[in-house]
Order: sequence, then C-alpha cells, then structure tokens
Amino acid sequence: MSDNLHIRVENSFTSIAPENWARLVHAGGYNPFLSHAYLSALEESGSATAETGWLGHHLLLENDSGDLIGALPCYLKNHSQGEYVFDFGWADAFERAGGRYYPKLQASIPFTPATGPHLLVAEGYDRESVQKILADGLIAVNDQLGVSSAHVTFVPEDEVTVFSRAGYLHRTDQQFHFINHGYESHAAFLETLASRKRKALKKERRTAVENGIEIDWLTGSDLTEDVWDQFFAFYMDTGSRKWGRPYLTRAFYSLIGERMSDDILLVMASREGRYIAGAINFIGQDTLFGRHWGCIEDHRFLHFEVCYHQAIDFAIARGLKRVEAGAQGEHKLARGYVPVTTHSAHYIAHEGLRNAVSDFLENEREDVEYMSGILSDHTPFKKA
Repeated sequence: MSDNLHIRVENSFTSIAPENWARLVHAGGYNPFLSHAYLSALEESGSATAETGWLGHHLLLENDSGDLIGALPCYLKNHSQGEYVFDFGWADAFERAGGRYYPKLQASIPFTPATGPHLLVAEGYDRESVQKILADGLIAVNDQLGVSSAHVTFVPEDEVTVFSRAGYLHRTDQQFHFINHGYESHAAFLETLASRKRKALKKERRTAVENGIEIDWLTGSDLTEDVWDQFFAFYMDTGSRKWGRPYLTRAFYSLIGERMSDDILLVMASREGRYIAGAINFIGQDTLFGRHWGCIEDHRFLHFEVCYHQAIDFAIARGLKRVEAGAQGEHKLARGYVPVTTHSAHYIAHEGLRNAVSDFLENEREDVEYMSGILSDHTPFKKA
C-alpha cells in the first residue's frame, strides 16, 4: 500500500469523530452494533467501561495524515462475562497450571452475541491488505501488553480466513436464525411447514395472547422515556434472575433512544392497559437482531410470541433477509429458526495453552458440525 500506516490504540469512543467512524462501518453495509451511536452509548452509559471490566482498547489504523483507514473494536478485560463464547475452562486450566489468564483482549461488541464485521476498512483502500494489517496488529498489541490472549468473537465467514492465516485458532458454535426466503406474508411462511407443526404454531400463538394480551411494535418516536422505564424494569427482572447483575444501565437505553431510535424495534405486550413484557431488537441493513427480553407477568408461550414469532412477522413485513435471535436455544427450532454455524478466532500467546486449546477446538468443531446435521433434520419445514 502506498501510504505509511500505523496502528494507534484508543481507549474511548468519544475521542473518535462519528463521521470518520461511519466511513468504516458503512463500507460493508449497515450493522447497528458497529455504529458509533451504539458503541459510544455503551461507554457513556457506564455499561462497558474500565469499572465494569471493559476497558476500551480499540485498534485504529491511520496514515501519516491521521486519516482513519481501518479499525478493530476491542477491549482489555479482567473477566469473561458478557461474551457468549465461553472460555472459563481455558482460564481455569491455565491458572491452575500457574499461568495468568486475565487480563485478556476481547475484540467484540459487549453483551452482543451477533455476527458482524470486525476488520473495518475505509472506502478506497485495499480490503484484504487492511484486514491483514489489523489481524496482525492485534497480535502485536497483545504481545506488547504481555497478556495471555486475544479473542475475536462472532466473526463473519469471510473474515475467518484472514484470522486463520494470521495464526489465530478457529472456533465454531451454533445459533438459530430465521431465514426469509422472500415470503409475502406470515401465512406464506406457515405454508412451508409440515401440517402438524403449522397447527402447533398457530395454537401456540393463540394461547400466548388469550388472556387479553395485545402486542405493539414500537420504533422511532414511539420510544419515549416512559416506555424505556417500563422496558428497563423487564430487563432488570430477567437479568437479576439469569446473570446476578444486569449488564446494561438505564442510561444506555436513553442514549440509544436518542441516537438511533429508527434502528430499534421494541415488541411490547400489554394487558389491562399496561405493558407486562417486551423484547428489544435492532434493525440492520438486511437483518433483525433480537437481543433480550423481560416480563413482569408470566403467561404461557408469551416469551415465544414476543421474541420469535413477532420478529418473524416484522422481518417479513420489512423484507429483511433474516432474524438472528441471540445465543443458544434449541427451542427456536420448532418455531421456524434453523441451525447456523457461528465463528470466532483466538490468539493464545502461551505455546502450551495454545496447543491444548487447539486440540480441544478440533474436537469441538466436529461436535458442532455433527449436531448441526442432526438438528437440521428436525426443522418444522416440509420435507423435500
């Protein structure tokens, strides 16, 4: 490449001009989690900060004029919470052997198990060259810091090769996504299901709302502070039961509501004039990303209706190609979601740990592939 390029590590998104950042993320199609609005809201709200164990350590590739050529969002972490690609066993084994696993580098979007670009490249620059520099640069930063490892999670398939060539270990896992095959309506989607499965889903959806429950789609100017107060109560209830301490602060929702409300869909369920449950989704260029949900009343099948069925309805109505409904959950299979392989890349500095993890991942990839085949045979769709 003709320009003299160097990598600078930036700790805060507030130091990065939004218009410069937008040149990178928009080059590969819009992903809401890579927007300056989303990433800066995580930081400014106190959700992802040094105090919560997410110290910004973002790699910025610049030329001699200070122009932003590429970037890799990254954090220096002292724990493995909020990642959804689990390495607790690696940490435990390394520390029992006398090593120090934390801190580590984590190239991911905090608390967000959604696949998206990591090696961001500005328009007009050679994509392959910039991506290679960034992948190599993360290893260099890791080694300069003297930390145990660097982890890049929920990597798209076209970036897996870049990281593998740079010496990262390849890990796979599984999620369940709805694929929109150009359905004109939800009824058209249902017609692709086996008769028994179709009847079961129709009954499930009727049951979910039979106690006088109504469903609203809220986006844009619908997202008032009162609505966020109610949704945050749902989030806190679920988060406290599942995680012990919810990751996101109330301020986070106000910030994203102010900065990117048109990219957000709240599916809210009401009964007797008040909201009782809700799920938050983010709208990408061709994907609806389901994130989390909560409720203050329990109703049979309401979780499935609010999180999965309504997301399919919205994706079909908007012509979106897919719904990514978050991590794990084989129960999604019966509701029209199919198994999809997810990818991550891991650089392990210590040779002994790297060899052990490499052996583990080889077996794990085989298991993921095997399970994907098994689950694919149990989708609700009509057999060809």
